[in-house]
Amino acid sequence: MKKFPDLAPEIYASYVAFSKAILQDGHLTRKEKEIIAVAVSHSTECPYCIDFHTKKAKKHGASLEELFEAVMVTAALEAGGAYAHRIHMHNSYEDKNNEALYSRVNLHNLNELTDLSTEVLHTTKAFFAAAAKAGKLTAKLKQLISVAVAHTTECPYCIESHTKKAKNEGSSKEELAEAIMVAALLRSGGAVTHATNMVKAYQEE
Repeated sequence: MKKFPDLAPEIYASYVAFSKAILQDGHLTRKEKEIIAVAVSHSTECPYCIDFHTKKAKKHGASLEELFEAVMVTAALEAGGAYAHRIHMHNSYEDKNNEALYSRVNLHNLNELTDLSTEVLHTTKAFFAAAAKAGKLTAKLKQLISVAVAHTTECPYCIESHTKKAKNEGSSKEELAEAIMVAALLRSGGAVTHATNMVKAYQEE
């Protein structure tokens, strides 16, 4: 990555400034932002980001237990997106023509589906509830993580549901916006750090 400033000086300097601005203390603390970053990096599946932000989170006071809870929130959101989007499988299977693909009525219809066994449905909902419950992390921070991850998985149902839950836990619009921008940074950061592989491949030819 030391080569990056020489490859595109102005753009790279702009990216560095963007990164620093997002991670500084604001409505959310640096520790909270780094915990969110670790959670989101497990959704973007960037090993460089996981390594970098885990070390930064530790430096700013995050415990391993807090970080693992954050990762489990990500796991629940990843599962939740698939869980919610199966409504589209049902609509397609039943040949339902719906111009509004992400209609809010889908969330209501989701609760009426009977495609899952009692055991699967029970354990799924129990997992979602356990992941959201306050533990080493507050319920509020877990919902902020959920909203950030939902913007990474691009699940509109998850965004709506967890934004409302975050608001109910006392999150402000400013805190939500900062959490979302951490997700934005991690998405761009994954692309930037993986450019190391591109540089290496180019130099090998």
